[in-house]
Amino acid sequence: MRKTLLLGLFLLAGTLLFAQLKRGEDITLDDALGRSLVRMRGFGGVEWMDDGKSYIKNEMNREARTMDIVKYDAVTGARTILVTGDKFIPEGMKEPLRVEGTSWSNDKKEMLIFTNSKRVWRYNTRGDYWVLNLATGKLQQLGKNLEPSTLMFAKFSPDGSRVAYVSNKNIYVEDLATGKVNQVTKDGGDNIINGTFDWVYEEELDCRDGFRWSPDGKNIAFWQSDTKGTGVFTLIDNVDSIYPKLIFIPYPKAGTTNSAVKVGVVSADGGEPRWFNIPGDPRNNYLARMEFIPNSNEVMVQQLNRLQNTNSVWIGDVTNMNVNKVFEDSDKAWVDIHDAVCWIKNQKYFTWVSERDGWRHFYLVSRDGKEVKLITKGDFDVTPLGRGPEDQGESAVDEKGGYIYYYASPVNFTQRYLYRSRLDGKGNAERVSPANDNGQFSYSIAPGAKLAIQTFQNHLTPPVSSLVSLPDNKTIKVYEDNKEGKATYEALGFRPKEFFRVDIGDVILDGWMIKPIRFDSTKQYPVIFNIYGEPAGSTVQDNWSSDAYNQYLAQQGYIVMSIDNRGANVARGREWRKCIYGEVGTLASHDQAAATKKLIERYHFIDPDRIGIWGWSGGGSQTLNCMFRYPEVYKTGIAVASVPDERLYDDIYQERYMGLPQDNKEGYRKGSPITYAANLKGNLLVVHGTGDDNVHYQGCEMLIDELVKNNKMFSLMVYPMRSHGIFERAGTTRHLYYTMDKFWKTNLPPGPK
Repeated sequence: MRKTLLLGLFLLAGTLLFAQLKRGEDITLDDALGRSLVRMRGFGGVEWMDDGKSYIKNEMNREARTMDIVKYDAVTGARTILVTGDKFIPEGMKEPLRVEGTSWSNDKKEMLIFTNSKRVWRYNTRGDYWVLNLATGKLQQLGKNLEPSTLMFAKFSPDGSRVAYVSNKNIYVEDLATGKVNQVTKDGGDNIINGTFDWVYEEELDCRDGFRWSPDGKNIAFWQSDTKGTGVFTLIDNVDSIYPKLIFIPYPKAGTTNSAVKVGVVSADGGEPRWFNIPGDPRNNYLARMEFIPNSNEVMVQQLNRLQNTNSVWIGDVTNMNVNKVFEDSDKAWVDIHDAVCWIKNQKYFTWVSERDGWRHFYLVSRDGKEVKLITKGDFDVTPLGRGPEDQGESAVDEKGGYIYYYASPVNFTQRYLYRSRLDGKGNAERVSPANDNGQFSYSIAPGAKLAIQTFQNHLTPPVSSLVSLPDNKTIKVYEDNKEGKATYEALGFRPKEFFRVDIGDVILDGWMIKPIRFDSTKQYPVIFNIYGEPAGSTVQDNWSSDAYNQYLAQQGYIVMSIDNRGANVARGREWRKCIYGEVGTLASHDQAAATKKLIERYHFIDPDRIGIWGWSGGGSQTLNCMFRYPEVYKTGIAVASVPDERLYDDIYQERYMGLPQDNKEGYRKGSPITYAANLKGNLLVVHGTGDDNVHYQGCEMLIDELVKNNKMFSLMVYPMRSHGIFERAGTTRHLYYTMDKFWKTNLPPGPK
């Protein structure tokens, strides 16, 4: 649910209308959804060079209609074209490859090119790979004898002489000089997956690329999954042939059997794999992370137990396959996996993030686990770098300077700033971001931490990308300020978000509202709440968004609001995030309803008889919970791609926050909207795609059955073979939002009274 919680709005967010509209003139729904939009320009991703002074960028050569690879001196702006677009034209072809991704060999003499991709669940991770030799200009395709568009996660060996990749659940190694392809795993297929993952590991643990080269290039460590015994969910495609097509997906629902997962090592030259014997049932523990420790023959493995309340750190030696547990982190609720591990002091220590003192802080842990030292101190949460599109987590530690960089929001939880602390734990946290700029910052920090590309934004300021010096954070040059886009936005007369806080008795919640353009404070307006409510995300953040759909609703005469309930993924401390353990859905709907009642008391311009609510995925689930549990508050709701019964969702997500259904039957019952379906009084629209591999249409049918049983009237819109985002196939997005628009206007009349 977490990846796609706002997927239905991604086409709308971050865009501005490009239309000759006069100030105050209403936009149409087609304007809000259409392609005649000016996108806010971003500086784009860069790859910093090891010198910490220059970076590489992929740039579109619009004149030649090709992609150039360009090196920039960050300070002077001196530009050197490393690869011209004509280098991407294979021999015998007229058109260049459509470059969808690139990566470099360690010596920057060769480049991998990803093209012709195909979607695997969420992302396009299958495709074709080519290697470009910069010195000779030679362009060679990898895996030419394998099935087209099946190669995944190709990467150079440390010396650049070979490339390893996955195809059809097996790992291959190709020698670039000879073109010889060596299949190093043989048993992949059917239920055995080598070098990548099953559905639930990908969706909930962000595991996709499932193998690693050893630093010496002699071995490959990899994950293997055995899906045999896992429950198989069947999607039915009724629209693409005269007979139904069945699609089978191994999908472990809450409390059911997982895949058996293990980590092995195979020689890059081939041979029999060897396996680490990490203690614990492989079906009731998760091997969530595995990386080689730099300059060693050892791997670090993070192992979560089934309840995900313990993260055990193992170090395995590929020379003898011995494993040793060096560290363990635990919590009464759940613990997180970590991608912010950085090795320092010649790999004698690594960084770790834990909430063991009630706040999310950095620790320094010795390689043997005997020393655990707090680095960051104070009543605030740290958020590691690498959690944004411009971030590079690997640059978070400036070992030479003796500092670690991170994000923190000690005062305003809707904002985010760059801080640093000494690696030795001495002294106080230092704010690096400018003190006078309030909002959210993202950084791509160069090696050596002397330069960074900074992006600043808030709800009034579109993203401004700049080159800054560190640690003084002085601006050297501005790359993009988006002044033209902001001017267009302002010319349309849109209303900015107004942030507020609401005290519901035992906690204060953050929220925002957008008022109609022709707002009259002496009259009452209907409100539409946009909700997520699950512990995987947040909807109340002080960042820029054109909110095209929300602005459209506001112009129609609705007040649009959003509130973060307890448990939302906000940097407000362990207790805030984890007080919902075992109570997902219950506490969220309570907080939302309590806040709504307080707002009705505070703002006389809110019409208490016209309160609407809607959400997608987890937000759809919480929409149902609010409609069913608090029918006296919410009169109209739209639940898109919801989970009516928590037992139906995947085990990793649901058990992380709720425990096993066998152990928490009452919690699952109370948290599931379907339990309270008989209480429905208002107007409800249920929307779902039958091809949703994430939140299955099965739940929608169960909800329908329960509503019918209790003689509850409702509206339903089903989209055949659309996935969780409900965007595939012609006309889908427009039809969905027009359906919603008609429902709002029919059941929640807009405008003042």
